[in-house]
Amino acid sequence: MVIDRHKLSGLKRILEDKFAHYHQADFITKDPISVPHRFVKKQDIEIAAFFAAILAWGNRTMIIRNTNRIMTLMDESPYDFIRQHEDRDLKPFVQFVHRTFNATDLLYCIAFFKHHYSHHDSLETAFLPAGSPPDAARSLVHFHNYFFSLTDAPDRTRKHIATPAKKSACKRLNMFLRWMVRKNSAVDFGLWNGLSAADLICPLDTHVSDVARKLELLERTQNDWKAAVELTEHLRLLDAEDPVKYDYALFGMGAEERF
Repeated sequence: MVIDRHKLSGLKRILEDKFAHYHQADFITKDPISVPHRFVKKQDIEIAAFFAAILAWGNRTMIIRNTNRIMTLMDESPYDFIRQHEDRDLKPFVQFVHRTFNATDLLYCIAFFKHHYSHHDSLETAFLPAGSPPDAARSLVHFHNYFFSLTDAPDRTRKHIATPAKKSACKRLNMFLRWMVRKNSAVDFGLWNGLSAADLICPLDTHVSDVARKLELLERTQNDWKAAVELTEHLRLLDAEDPVKYDYALFGMGAEERF
């Protein structure tokens, strides 16, 4: 699909206006990103943000409530808990459930974090394959493979950690990367440097995809990895350095305005 210059100019005006409207600090309050925003330490933010993103499907109030519940179970110090917990400290987690994400999935995530943070200072290294130039697809495939490299990784948890290798749009992990990578943002943290905002892929949920199709920014009918890439390529025509900033505009138009 080729978008002519005149239409691009009009789309840019619309999306820049909506981005400025929705990309505000008050966006945080009712979004899952509010959970990691409660923390200051880098590793606390990474862990809280990961769970907020992985649980991010369904009602946002429920997502925030259940992510906060995990933080409470971790004594509001997720990084210290991950590093220092003993087996008996995991008993309260056994009853946890968020839709199809259950205690088995949560406990494996905790085991993975304990393994990772015993060797690395930041979760960022889990997304950076050695010797590869920055690329969101390679980062997500690498993370998926590394995440499930521990002994006895449960098969059921794989449906919660998406990968482009299986053609998934990877909406939740792309959102997590947006949170960690975009700098100078009223909402995102910009803690990581291995990827730049220009490398990111737009998180593709139903709100974003529906609006993108109505604006003729997305032609593909399936919400898969190819669709996420197609949308991002068109958004790069509007801002090559920070295409995923328009996620705020597209999501806001869909979720808030029912565009």
